[in-house]
Amino acid sequence: WIMSHRRLETRPMIVCVKTLLLFYTFIFWVTGVVLLCVGLWWRFVLGPYMLLISGGPSDGPYVLMGTGAAIMVFGLFGCFATCRGRSWMLKLYVAFLSLVFMTELIAGISGFVFRHEIKGTFLTSYSDAVRRYDGRSDVSLAVDGVQRRLHCCGVYNYTSWFSSVYFPLGGVPVSCCVSLSDCRGDDLRNTTMAPHKVYKQGCYQLVTSFLEINMGVIAGVTFGIAFSQVVGMSLACCLSRFINNNQYEMV
Repeated sequence: WIMSHRRLETRPMIVCVKTLLLFYTFIFWVTGVVLLCVGLWWRFVLGPYMLLISGGPSDGPYVLMGTGAAIMVFGLFGCFATCRGRSWMLKLYVAFLSLVFMTELIAGISGFVFRHEIKGTFLTSYSDAVRRYDGRSDVSLAVDGVQRRLHCCGVYNYTSWFSSVYFPLGGVPVSCCVSLSDCRGDDLRNTTMAPHKVYKQGCYQLVTSFLEINMGVIAGVTFGIAFSQVVGMSLACCLSRFINNNQYEMV
């Protein structure tokens, strides 16, 4: 009678934990969808711009897409494990959440620690892209895109273009122009007239300032998402323990 009474008392707790775990697992699955979409956006939209940061193709989008897809699959597995109430399934789900937690934690710490190295790599890659600019290659088009969107010109300022291989024939790129209607080819090739037609601020300072300002926010969001896995692990462990202790199998 005592054992039966304990089971009746525990049933609401199990239902409560089950509901919370299902809600958490749904949010976890949504984060997988978001990571997959961010990876696709990075691959097809930001791909050329990453050449300016890393100096070559990046594996980042594929890592994000793979992680997002894995989270979606295990998120569905977590829902199934929670509904079925199988202890071994819940333990496997906890193991995967632990792996995701460690991966996100390491990624967040690495990004914060190596931010200065990232800035140095960007300076080297962007300077080389400006020096070798031809107006046609993927890297050159990425430089144009950065200058148009950020309203900047050159590495530190427009004078970076004076030493590029493109300047003798093309001058400062049109993407540096403040007003396209007031930017003629002769002016852009003239070191005296060009400064009056183009943006004064360099792109390196704008990009690195953005990284410095937002690095804390990015790190905080990353760590917040990482530690949210602790909530899921705790709920899954509690549900598994209740099931084992009370010999309760959900339907």
